[in-house]
Amino acid sequence: MRGSSALGSLRVRLPALFLLGIVLAGIVAALISIRFFQSYTRERAIDELRSEGAGIVRLYSTSAGHLEVPRARLEAAIGGDRIFFVPVVAGAQLFVGKLPQLPRSAVDLQALGRSGGPLTMSLERDGHHYLAVARPITLGPQLFGALVVAKPEKQLRSRLVDLIQQLAIAFGGGVVVVGLLGVYLTRRLTRPLGTLAVAADEVAAGDYAVELPPARGSDEISTLSRRFSDMAAKLAESEQLSRNFLMSVSHELRTPLTAIRGHVSALREGVIDDPTMRSASLAVIEEEAMRLERLVGDVLDLAKLDAHRFTVLQEEVDMEQLCERAFSAFAEQARRRTIDYRRELAPHPVILSDGDRVLQIISNLLANAFRWTPEGGRVWLELAAVDGTVSVSVSDTGPGIRAEERERIFRPFWSRDGSGTGLGLAIARELAVALGGRIELRSEPGLGSRFELLLPATAPADAEVVPV
Repeated sequence: MRGSSALGSLRVRLPALFLLGIVLAGIVAALISIRFFQSYTRERAIDELRSEGAGIVRLYSTSAGHLEVPRARLEAAIGGDRIFFVPVVAGAQLFVGKLPQLPRSAVDLQALGRSGGPLTMSLERDGHHYLAVARPITLGPQLFGALVVAKPEKQLRSRLVDLIQQLAIAFGGGVVVVGLLGVYLTRRLTRPLGTLAVAADEVAAGDYAVELPPARGSDEISTLSRRFSDMAAKLAESEQLSRNFLMSVSHELRTPLTAIRGHVSALREGVIDDPTMRSASLAVIEEEAMRLERLVGDVLDLAKLDAHRFTVLQEEVDMEQLCERAFSAFAEQARRRTIDYRRELAPHPVILSDGDRVLQIISNLLANAFRWTPEGGRVWLELAAVDGTVSVSVSDTGPGIRAEERERIFRPFWSRDGSGTGLGLAIARELAVALGGRIELRSEPGLGSRFELLLPATAPADAEVVPV
């Protein structure tokens, strides 16, 4: 099984495919080269034979049969090609020195005489094969015979064999070089992939603190390695946020439940007899129950927003009255903490939206401002309407928000100090987007923050009412 898995791995398959492609390309290139070389060699041999035949015919025309030229000397002069003579009259000789003769059937003398040009042909003599060119020889108007200059086929084949040997040497050396290069490149590719596979197994097992070698370059694998590291970091952050959320929710739930249980036990056991104290205990129970209701409502709202399953009503909303309601809800807290709490509201701007959801957004922004504003600080609420857009701004004199945290504060379950559920701003932004608006943030560390809710005066064209 281990051998089969090794054969199926990229470390084996990539070099094998690489080599196979090179081998196929080399074979095709070699076949094309051999075919071209054969054609080129044959054409060149035919040109040489035609040139040699023309030279011998001119020699004969000047000597007119009186020049004695030994055959061996003549063949040596033209490079060792064979010379034959085909006479019209049997026994006739071209030169005083005899040339071997071919039978008249070897060449169509009449056709050759009429064309007057060279005739390419294949010739077999004494068990040898030749590539030959025949030229007519005339004495005045009379056809005297044909001169045949032939080149042995084995000479052409020997050149082809030399070429094949050279190609084989070059091809073998190329395959070795390409194979080594393929193995090197494959290792460069598969090593980081193997590291990523191990890291993926660790992430799948729940260990998000994986460390990958620093990615160098801008190739796809380096990009994949960086993206994987980012993914692991975000998964680790998400897990930490979920852990913090569970701890925060547990704490937030346990505190009011403990208070409710204590007062209920005291009331049930008759520990509290005084009517005033009983009323105070019931008030505490009611307040803590409302606190639980708000917490559960936030969690449900977040789940509905994530699943896009929430109610969006379309109604006329008087933003001045709505902001007054939100402002009044925090007036007592501002008095108790001596916070300078002010408002500046434009008179009666009206929008077409969901009033309860808008009130929820403004209340969340105010709650966030009061949470981070120290005692004796300042929180103010502003309402304005410009060019079909209504803006609600909540400003504070808290510690401000660093640039790297301005996006994180809108993530669910994330809290700057690790306390609270981290849902208020996340729900506010998601609701703003659902209503066709947005929340903008301006903040400087040490100088406070300003959250601005921007809403269209009319409902967006694609707004839908989605039932819970």
